[in-house]
Amino acid sequence: MRALHLPDLDAYLRYHDLAGREPVCVYLHGLGLASSADFPAIVRHPRLVPYRALLVDLLGFGFSDRPDAFSYALEAHAATVARLLDHLALRECRLVGHSFGGSVAIVLAVTRPDLVAGLVLAEPNLEPDDATLSRAIADQTEEGYVATGHAAVIAQAEAWAAENPAWADYPATLRATDPGAMHRSAAGLVAASLGAALFGLAVPRTYVFGAQTLPHPHEELLRAGGVPIAVVPDAGHGMVSENPDGVALAVAETLP
Repeated sequence: MRALHLPDLDAYLRYHDLAGREPVCVYLHGLGLASSADFPAIVRHPRLVPYRALLVDLLGFGFSDRPDAFSYALEAHAATVARLLDHLALRECRLVGHSFGGSVAIVLAVTRPDLVAGLVLAEPNLEPDDATLSRAIADQTEEGYVATGHAAVIAQAEAWAAENPAWADYPATLRATDPGAMHRSAAGLVAASLGAALFGLAVPRTYVFGAQTLPHPHEELLRAGGVPIAVVPDAGHGMVSENPDGVALAVAETLP
């Protein structure tokens, strides 16, 4: 694992950089998750092995540091990823974002279009109504969530994992997540409206649904907006763990 030092925050953003050809694929994880845990099986799929892959643990999550001075807003997360891509002198990357990570990817594509040549978005939050877990978190005060709410979310994740072994890693990545970062990131998701931004982008975009999520109100909106849809079978919102091969194939179909 590699690290980029951010002097203004005195913090390290950590990531895996797996060698391969362009276009570089940058993987951004969901809320309470970590790219270092979620995406290794996906990027090592035979269809994706040839491509260079950056697996980024966003600040506050996974192996990255947890600076208290960081806002954890979507724009701040996107700016941090941009700093990493600038540091590595990368341009025209393909962003692959799951849920929260997909929302960060949209913001990055809007604010730094020079860095982005395409988006693969696995059920990102486009509108405030998309936020379910995030809203339950953001409805609490940050102090209350840090004191007791985060432990309750971990307990809920343990129950989900007991019902579905594909979710077995979620309690662990939640334990590695800074509770304050979780709350501030969730508050950013609840406040975001990204549909218009997504439809306004000129780069290729693919929206990926888990089959178990369908039907979904966004389907008609996406088709009307000219955004192609891919569907991962035998999976719902947790598709990166429920069917990593299916996600890998959805990503691979967007690459040359």
